[in-house]
Amino acid sequence: MQLSKQILVVDDDQSIRELLSEYLAKASFDVISAEDGVSMAERLKESQPDLIILDVMLPGDDGFILCQRIRKTSNVPIIMLTANSDEMDRVLGLEIGADDYIAKPFSPRELLARVKALLRRSTFIQEESTAKPRFIKFADWTLDTLQHKVSRENGELLTLTGADYQLLMLLIANPNKAVSRDDICQELHGRKAFANERAIDVHLSRLRQHLGDDAKQPQIIKTVRGAGYVFIAEIEFIKTESDT
Repeated sequence: MQLSKQILVVDDDQSIRELLSEYLAKASFDVISAEDGVSMAERLKESQPDLIILDVMLPGDDGFILCQRIRKTSNVPIIMLTANSDEMDRVLGLEIGADDYIAKPFSPRELLARVKALLRRSTFIQEESTAKPRFIKFADWTLDTLQHKVSRENGELLTLTGADYQLLMLLIANPNKAVSRDDICQELHGRKAFANERAIDVHLSRLRQHLGDDAKQPQIIKTVRGAGYVFIAEIEFIKTESDT
């Protein structure tokens, strides 16, 4: 029997915690909650949730600080709840490692759809990682598809967030082909990109920064105006004994 996925809801508004707990429980999720960073840390000591819904405006450490803290030790999918129409909150959340965002006030039905989509993609990535060679080389980097880390021969090691890893794998799966903003948004958020959405640009910029790729003289990801982004680095799949 498959165990229910566990979701941690972090919000200082009790009515929102109760609403989400009830709504997500009806969808067969196991829901735990916390009202601030201190109680969130206690919940994380007790369990390992499959996804975290994290409010930005919290007493004490805000959601941005808590997201950064989580990302130091975990790649758990994170959906941030942000102030209505506050684009800067959304962009900052993505820059520090959140996988998705939704503005308040929100529809519980839409949030549930986002939760399910993000969990499906997270599960797919895990299954895909076990079906392909574990290591992928490109430029001077080696990607570990099991641990979601990229390393260099000089010892530099980076752990990718769920969104960064999804984006990198999408580009690697389509070498020398233009991947549109709509394709990326569909992969990362389960929907088409909005006309003026900066989220995709933030994701690309963050990934390039991690990989040390200069957008003006790219060696890994090239921007094709009006078409999207192209992975131009040579790719090598490295098989290990466990892959055979």
